[in-house]
Amino acid sequence: LVNQLPEANLLLLRHLFGVLHHIEQNSGVNQMNAFNLALCIAPNMLWLPSPTGPEEESRSTKKVALLVQFLIENSGEIFGGDIASLF
Repeated sequence: LVNQLPEANLLLLRHLFGVLHHIEQNSGVNQMNAFNLALCIAPNMLWLPSPTGPEEESRSTKKVALLVQFLIENSGEIFGGDIASLF
């Protein structure tokens, strides 16, 4: 799916997840592991198209957080092993 994104979107995601991966690599110092980062950023990444109840929003946020966590933990494999070279 990543390879089907427009080039500009892919570049933005590579940079975003490169930064998140770098932060996660320093979680021993900053306490921001992939799970914590995902909880912080997930509500801003994807959301339901129409307003729903709190239960559905909570369920949706948890699903997005799991996806974001996976992308952070596997960013090298998903976006290319040279993701650190973006910086």
